[in-house]
Amino acid sequence: MNVVDSCGWLEYFSGGPNADFFAPALEGADGMLVVPTLCLYEVFKSVLSQATREEALRKVAVMRQGKVVALDETLALDAAVLSRELKLPMADSIILATARGCGALLWTQDAHFEAIDGVRYCAKGEQ
Repeated sequence: MNVVDSCGWLEYFSGGPNADFFAPALEGADGMLVVPTLCLYEVFKSVLSQATREEALRKVAVMRQGKVVALDETLALDAAVLSRELKLPMADSIILATARGCGALLWTQDAHFEAIDGVRYCAKGEQ
């Protein structure tokens, strides 16, 4: 199972320097992709600020092909523990808690995650 965080989705959609890093987790995932609802929010908001609502909805439709996982009480509490232990911002801790709760590998280019277990990290612009 894989989770790609919001910056990874945006990098992939824009064809940025690290798009190829995220491609294996996103292309042909065949039921192996988990999408936190927080990623839907962040990607939709970001695309909406740069493009039309229709384009933002198209990006979200692609994301919804994975298994969308909503934030519930258990994930919220797990995220709070991770935030405190790992000194992560709220959004990052929710995404990591979702990945861990689903037994998934988290793919990211967010430096907050660089040395965290269960994370596949690539520095921005590294590919």
